[in-house]
Amino acid sequence: MIAEWRGKWALITGASAGIGVALAKELAAGGANLVLTARRQERLEELARELAAKHKIKTAIFAADLADVSVPEKIYAFTRTQGIIVELLVNNAGFGAYGELHSVEVKRLLDMVQVNCAALVHLTRLYVPDMVARRSGDILILASTASFQAVPYISTYAATKAFDLLFAEGLAEEMKPYGVRVCALCPGSTESEFHVVAGQEKFMRKAETAEKVARTGLKALAAGKSYVISGLGNYLGAQGERLVPRRMVTRIAAGMFKPRER
Repeated sequence: MIAEWRGKWALITGASAGIGVALAKELAAGGANLVLTARRQERLEELARELAAKHKIKTAIFAADLADVSVPEKIYAFTRTQGIIVELLVNNAGFGAYGELHSVEVKRLLDMVQVNCAALVHLTRLYVPDMVARRSGDILILASTASFQAVPYISTYAATKAFDLLFAEGLAEEMKPYGVRVCALCPGSTESEFHVVAGQEKFMRKAETAEKVARTGLKALAAGKSYVISGLGNYLGAQGERLVPRRMVTRIAAGMFKPRER
């Protein structure tokens, strides 16, 4: 699996931290060339230099915020201008926000939907025609174990991840006749900056490493799976929910995520 994309170009969004960095390192170790994009220019430059020197691969960076609706077009134009053929698109960028809906800033909620859903669809729509024409290509979409049920107090985030999972699964079937593979990677709690940004540091118990999650996703994509849940415990939890009424699942989640009184 590690050499699946050797000599090919992979585009990774949200490549400056967490699972994005782990995916970049895993792909670079396998000889893939990388287009790294995220908001933080310095982090991208540092990672690009490190991976290019260590693995003798080509790298390119594009610093931008996917909350800006014009950015997907700019990323696509950048790769076209550079003559880069993207064989693997990794839609990894995303963020969450913890708290009751009325306590979260409106712009943050709408930016979340833009980054987690709209930008993902836009980038995929831009690169898919080229993949279909070549009859080859791969797309990895970061979903979550939160994709499988409503999660009070991160309601918007869970809804965006449900969107991502269903989008990936549907697209995977659409793309099969064209030789294009699509997989949704569904991690649970992962060691990254995500929980800090979302204000959920207290939910970091039993977190998997970003490296393990990255390997799980790439292995599943290479195997032609339409989705994968990282971690046996996460898998059993997500599948076990099917045996319980949805309302009860939501109530249990509410009890787990409810903010504690100070």
